[in-house]
Amino acid sequence: MSVKRERLLALDALRGFTIIGMIIVNSPGSWSHVYSPLLHASWHGVTPTDLVFPFFLFFVGVSIALAYSGKRGTKRERVGKYRKIFWRVAKIFALGLFLNLWPYFYFEEMRVAGVLQRIALVFGVCAILFLNTRWKQQLWVGASILLGYWALLVWVPVPLDEVNAGALETGIVERSYGTEVAVSVEARGETSIAGNFEPGVNIAAWVDRVLLPGGMWERTWDPEGLLSTVPAVATGIFGMLVGALILGVGDPYRRVSWVFFVGVVALLIGSAWSWVFPYNKNLWSSSFVLYAGGWSALSLAACLLLIDVRGHRSWAKIGLIFGSNPVVAYALSGMLTVVFYSGIGPLPSLSVAFMDAAANMGVASKLASLVYALLYVGVLYVPVYWLWKRRIFVRL
Repeated sequence: MSVKRERLLALDALRGFTIIGMIIVNSPGSWSHVYSPLLHASWHGVTPTDLVFPFFLFFVGVSIALAYSGKRGTKRERVGKYRKIFWRVAKIFALGLFLNLWPYFYFEEMRVAGVLQRIALVFGVCAILFLNTRWKQQLWVGASILLGYWALLVWVPVPLDEVNAGALETGIVERSYGTEVAVSVEARGETSIAGNFEPGVNIAAWVDRVLLPGGMWERTWDPEGLLSTVPAVATGIFGMLVGALILGVGDPYRRVSWVFFVGVVALLIGSAWSWVFPYNKNLWSSSFVLYAGGWSALSLAACLLLIDVRGHRSWAKIGLIFGSNPVVAYALSGMLTVVFYSGIGPLPSLSVAFMDAAANMGVASKLASLVYALLYVGVLYVPVYWLWKRRIFVRL
């Protein structure tokens, strides 16, 4: 297998399976009836659903290593690459803003943060880092980010504002949809509270309230906020290191073994770190970076072995189809919710009608909700298959 000359099919397939997983967890028949593994952890902890987003950022890092390896060039040549990188960042970020506004376009309530926005920023930072550093420097940068982020949340006092002062007095922080969550905070003098990992009152949430424009997903913080994007960059760096490893090991079976080994090591370090810095997707905690990165590497190792080394590709066809046009699949999955989740005039939404019909047939509510999500995957399969069949690949 010549990784440099041929497209890494394992990466496309795994990206496609991850897109399918994202559609399933984002598109249940009813949010009131969802199997627990298909929900995000409320705060600390991790579920399979929590791994979907870091998988994408890991793929970004691997793709950067495969695309830019051997192409660093001179400083003058890199200027042209920087323009392309910035232009790509702008396009991905703009698409994220568009999907946040769709379909009502309430600009006064626009959420600036989002999944695609974070992907854009991670891609931009990691691509520039890759063009100017070697793998050892990237490793040090990634490790420094994870250690520094941990120290920042633990030791830096959080300035008092309305939210923190209210939490100090009542022990309650408001979340989205009018829900509340109990928090435990400790005063540090008269102007701050102690560093903590609590929802809405940690330093990352405070930075969001001060610097992040527009609305926020959780009212007092955003899971794709500014400060938590910094450790997300470390997820991209981890992907770059794995990508460099794939390119640097010639023997296919040794390549798979090394990627598997790196995944196991990341899992072990992340598990040990979680004792003092819990897994937390909202915070994008350092332990979460390593835990999710470990599973990403293990999954890639398995796909490398089965698809690129052993040539077993038929089972992965649906993953390859979705993974060949991930932007189209992601955008359509968000835009078509207008049809599949909103009623038209006096008619109920398709999701409500489906759940009602399933209930009348005696189908368990959670099973019906999952079946609806799978049917939604089937609907999205049609356009991405049409594009794949005609070898049309939409890239931003």
